Amino acid sequence: MTLNATEARDAFGETLNRVAYGKERVVLSRRGKPMAALIPLEDLALLEKLEDRLDVDAAAEALAESDERLPYEEVRRELGLT
Repeated sequence: MTLNATEARDAFGETLNRVAYGKERVVLSRRGKPMAALIPLEDLALLEKLEDRLDVDAAAEALAESDERLPYEEVRRELGLT
């Protein structure tokens, strides 16, 4: 479902209920251009899980590319955190 931002503002309560309780995804547009989306919290949780998984996979891949390791305390010193 796509709504103009003004329409969404004018019917915000109804739009929010459709997303929260009806589990609908709403794309908000301005001058016909998609700008943002309202999604149910369950969808957000899934997106965050996916992002976390991608971050872990990328970190594992980066570690596999190099044998160089720095001790944690050395990294903290280099970053001025000690």
